[in-house]
Amino acid sequence: MSNIHDSEIISYEVDLKNQKIIISTIQYPDSSITELVFSDVLAHLFETHLEGSIILDVDKYELSQFINDNRELLEKQKNSCWPIDYYNIEELTEKLRREQYVYFVVSSSYGLNGWILAKKYEVLKNV
Repeated sequence: MSNIHDSEIISYEVDLKNQKIIISTIQYPDSSITELVFSDVLAHLFETHLEGSIILDVDKYELSQFINDNRELLEKQKNSCWPIDYYNIEELTEKLRREQYVYFVVSSSYGLNGWILAKKYEVLKNV
């Protein structure tokens, strides 16, 4: 999506009240700081939190891929109204489409990886 390949993740902030996630990265050799900002976040899942995590990319996928990738988790958390209250997978998919959520996958060559369901993603360079 942008030139964030091989950036080191130095921190991330999950602001539940304002539905925002900010991933701060540093790009070598110039040590420039970039923020990956996700807005109107509904849900996220990060794994493999390691110091020195290296981001490979952030890719956008169809909601159908989100459902396929996370069906077991969705079924397990359904009675907890996660990520929202829904009757079945079809209703969840329709609600996510209607609300215009996007499935962003954060991949890494080392360390932190995961996904974010959000409406907006932007890269802020040299912050």
